[in-house]
Amino acid sequence: MRLLLACLLSFSFLCASEYIGTTSYANDDFEAEFNAKDNGNLFDPLSGYNEIMTTFNDNFYEYLLRPTAQGYAYVMPQMARNGIANFFDNLFFPIRFVNNLLQLKFYNSWEETERFVLNSTMGILGFRDVAGEELGIKAHDEDLGQTLGYYGVGNGFHVVLPLFGPSNVRDIAGLAGDMWLNPINYVKARDANLLDSTEESLATTALYTVNKTSLHVKEYDNFKKDAIELYPFLRNFYETRRNKLISE
Repeated sequence: MRLLLACLLSFSFLCASEYIGTTSYANDDFEAEFNAKDNGNLFDPLSGYNEIMTTFNDNFYEYLLRPTAQGYAYVMPQMARNGIANFFDNLFFPIRFVNNLLQLKFYNSWEETERFVLNSTMGILGFRDVAGEELGIKAHDEDLGQTLGYYGVGNGFHVVLPLFGPSNVRDIAGLAGDMWLNPINYVKARDANLLDSTEESLATTALYTVNKTSLHVKEYDNFKKDAIELYPFLRNFYETRRNKLISE
């Protein structure tokens, strides 16, 4: 049960990042991107279940995650929260490095290595993004779902997972691989683990999720306020965004 909960939390922050803190939803580029492709005819055999699970996830955010994040933001200064976010982003270097490498983006992999070395040393274990702020070396976010798409694996049907949020069959398979690369996951079969137990992994993942949400607490509300129906809106955004990321 504890391992299952760890998986849930680990997957949830990866999926949540698709629509919290990754883009500006008022941006005209997003509107053009969203409207450029008609997703109304997506193969969606689980639409009934997906709508129910979207409501569950939305309520989880509204009544548990957001209040927790707001309370956390009240006691934790923004400078500290930014530093914690930078620390975790630096820690997730293996996911970005391996997937850039698998997609033959060798220059991006090199820049990811530069970022990790610079931020881990001059940035004091990654609490400062020296590489990005002072040298303009930006992160190249890639995951195994994008890597599978790069090699021609189709999306499959859309699936909304409890706590995880929007996903699809390909990305669920990709998340399993990314979980192995994620340093804050405790994987018993892995030779080296940063943390010593499932409990530590759960606590660390919870801190990451709450901290990230606290920095973007209004974005989800701004994102969904114009949605006539929340589920198809989130589904279409997710699938369009993932296709765009894969094509880049």
